[in-house]
Amino acid sequence: MEVKKKTTVELIDKSEKTALYSISFEMDGTTEFEKFVAEFEMNATYNRDYQRIIAALQSILNLGALERFFRPEGRMGDSVAAIPIDGGSLRLYCLRISEQILILGNGGVKMAKAYENDPKMYGYVLDLQKFERILNEVVAKGFVSIEERALNGIEDLTFEI
Repeated sequence: MEVKKKTTVELIDKSEKTALYSISFEMDGTTEFEKFVAEFEMNATYNRDYQRIIAALQSILNLGALERFFRPEGRMGDSVAAIPIDGGSLRLYCLRISEQILILGNGGVKMAKAYENDPKMYGYVLDLQKFERILNEVVAKGFVSIEERALNGIEDLTFEI
């Protein structure tokens, strides 16, 4: 039997062009993006890759979550993508909801050719895919609305993925 994880969404940053959100699991009280930062911000081995990801996020805040900033990663029909688009060993997984809304997940060092072959990375992508399915359901039911740079109504909801 699969154990469901209680999940919330938190606003990380917002600009004139884009809002950055991240999912947070109730059990640890920190967002997936904050975990990524904590693991790699001071890591000398991956500092260059980490800085490239942070620079990409800054560009996204300045210009919008344009397709060119992302590498499609999930399955056909989902919004899972990875930053950066080019090279490096480090990946940050996210959901590109629109050019104005990005939901950041977690990421790590790419050890395998495909994320499916790395249990840790596969878990991050799976969490985002499950979350997106539930988000689409609550939007369809009218509990959450997507308006420009906002996920209205999301701050009061807890999801089980």
